[in-house]
Amino acid sequence: MIPQFADSDAPSLPLWLVRPGEAGPDLSSDIDPLAANWARAQGFAAKAGQVCLLPLPDGGLGGTLFGLGPQPTDRPARDRFALARAAEALPAGNWRLANRPQGFDLALGALGWLFAQYRFDRYKRVEAPGARLVCPEGLDRDRLIAMAAGEYLARDLINTPASDMGPGELEQAARDLAGRHGAGIEVVCGDDLIARNFPMIHAVGRAGAQAPRLIDIRFPGEGPRLTLVGKGVCFDTGGLDIKPAASMALMKKDMGGAANVLGLAETLARLGLHRDMRLRILIPAVENAISANAFRPGDILTSRKGLTVEVNNTDAEGRLVLADALALAAEEAPELLVSMATLTGAARVALGPELPPFFCDDDALAAAIQGAGRAHGDPVWRLPFWEPYEAMIEPAIADLDNAPSGGFAGAITAALFLRRFAGQARAYAHFDIYGWQPSAAPGRPKGGAGQAMRAILHALPEILR
Repeated sequence: MIPQFADSDAPSLPLWLVRPGEAGPDLSSDIDPLAANWARAQGFAAKAGQVCLLPLPDGGLGGTLFGLGPQPTDRPARDRFALARAAEALPAGNWRLANRPQGFDLALGALGWLFAQYRFDRYKRVEAPGARLVCPEGLDRDRLIAMAAGEYLARDLINTPASDMGPGELEQAARDLAGRHGAGIEVVCGDDLIARNFPMIHAVGRAGAQAPRLIDIRFPGEGPRLTLVGKGVCFDTGGLDIKPAASMALMKKDMGGAANVLGLAETLARLGLHRDMRLRILIPAVENAISANAFRPGDILTSRKGLTVEVNNTDAEGRLVLADALALAAEEAPELLVSMATLTGAARVALGPELPPFFCDDDALAAAIQGAGRAHGDPVWRLPFWEPYEAMIEPAIADLDNAPSGGFAGAITAALFLRRFAGQARAYAHFDIYGWQPSAAPGRPKGGAGQAMRAILHALPEILR
């Protein structure tokens, strides 16, 4: 699918955005008094998502009132894509905003409308909403479409089941992106991972039906180095420490980190921002499967960096494949190294599905990311690299433990593990995302979801300083 606005010169109907207490004659002098009377007779109270279609004297449609609900007291309001409800509720056709309520974030509203158009229709026909918005004057149309396109790509990749989104198909998606934007791509696959010193990626993925691989995309550009590393575990059985069936049900989304870095790269490339930096994408793509050659609990793996890792749980495989990719990325000492991964259940227990934690030692950068996320409807929450917990990831017979016993501070210990491999980067940020919308919400249908992409995008001035 391609996100789109209605053409600005196409015939369109007016859409008035109304908050409680504003419905009535004082709404706008442009509304016919008969229409205002009609709205009152219909009991229109501007509740969130409430629609009142306004008839013309000849019986035609003259526009609509749309309820925004009460004025939010905080920018990251519970209903942060309020206008997305209109895309779902209004009749098919083109609509233009007839007013701009005070305090309403017009850009976020327009982006939510684009998000609401998304439908995953690969396996059955699903009609997208027919209501199209004319991009409001003064907004950057191309920027909004680029952000929506990145979101659509991430959602599509996550929603696709592992039967059609294994390591090979994820590689093809990366090749398609590189081809669209003139980027170079190199893939190290199968036993070549051993020859090229990516032993942990190989160990985790060698039991899969498709060979494990490391996908490396470089975009043309000059300036600071920004390297994005995304976890590409296309399905996670848990390995020999097998998950129960209920925990395996959503494991097609375990490549959500890879989907999100590809979605962010799509947005950056569409906007041409990659030309102002040296943008690199690294994705270790594997399936954590069960076979005679699967890696085992108790194995000691030697990483690309030379650190040894004791495997105390084969279901903590994401940090293993990320470690080799981060070690490669750090060898170039990028100005910013970012990892994104559906990594720990502990992060979900702490913050739930909608608020991914991130870890960053650079206070200014962390503030920029969290502030950008708050301002642009993409909330994230900073957690600490709490160094007293370093001892928890240091077992007796190896340098590192991939799954400390006890279960305390699981998101933090995973982040500390990854940080051991990001050493040469000037700044490092790790995002422990969920990548899934568990129930439908305005602009966010149930299914795969982008997280932290816009927070990173809008923090770029700080990243590129």
